[in-house]
Amino acid sequence: MTHVIEVTGLTKRYGSTVAVDDVSFTIEKDAIYGLLGRNGAGKTTVMSILTAQNFASAGTVRVFGEDPYENARVLSRLCFVRESQKYPDDALPTHAFRTARLFFPNWDQELADRLIADFQVPLKTRIKKLSRGQLSAVGVVIGLASRAEVTFFDEPYLGLDAVARQIFYDRLLEDYTEHPRTVILSSHLIDEVSNLIEKVLVIDRGRIIMDEDTDSVRDRAATIVGDSAAVDAFVAGREVIHRESLGRVASVTVLGALTDEDRRRLAASELDIVPVSLQQLIVRTTQHAAPASAEAVAPENGALR
Repeated sequence: MTHVIEVTGLTKRYGSTVAVDDVSFTIEKDAIYGLLGRNGAGKTTVMSILTAQNFASAGTVRVFGEDPYENARVLSRLCFVRESQKYPDDALPTHAFRTARLFFPNWDQELADRLIADFQVPLKTRIKKLSRGQLSAVGVVIGLASRAEVTFFDEPYLGLDAVARQIFYDRLLEDYTEHPRTVILSSHLIDEVSNLIEKVLVIDRGRIIMDEDTDSVRDRAATIVGDSAAVDAFVAGREVIHRESLGRVASVTVLGALTDEDRRRLAASELDIVPVSLQQLIVRTTQHAAPASAEAVAPENGALR
């Protein structure tokens, strides 16, 4: 197992606000990660620090074994597609693509041209006049065509319609299959990206609360539905992360994989097992998690997201 990123004790403070709170994790080579969490959880702050666009208050970050700050050897191997990327007022999409071609050593112009056509990017319109979706498409083209060894996508779908989002997912998976690299994808549309991501990192209130393979996450919870008394008897002693009731029928989501014996008990009690989607599990886990620190409030400069 090769780690391309190692983070130890990472903390970021904005005055009295703790945006990232003593976070430690590793990122493996050639895998697609989902960096997931609510607005204000600290996702963008983490990515900004990993790409040397922000400073840590404490802790260490190593990318390819080195500190990324002002390190051209490292930064030339990274691509960070920001949700709020800024361009010069008079810049055209062609300027952005030409600059990217100079910066990224693995740039694939043929792929860029295909993506420009797929997303119908208006090359002769100034970037400041592009729609939100068109601006997102410019970032997606750069992120995919760069073929950087590590690529960060921060909410890449904003403004893209359902068709454009599916094109992005399809092209990402196609090119990743042919040219493996490490991709960190920050997204709110968890179920849409759930079939893409191999690893799940969930950040909540500045702390990592889940760091697992996607397949393992899917098996870690189940929803039990049926007569409320029978459901309560079954879930007694288990960790409950969500509960709903309607009359005598209860629906309870519990953490922990179900054993064969559990399934026999459920069948004998005439209780149903309903799979929990990745989005449901993450939403309910973040709702269920006890606050690790005071609720974070985004600074005026929008650095915390």
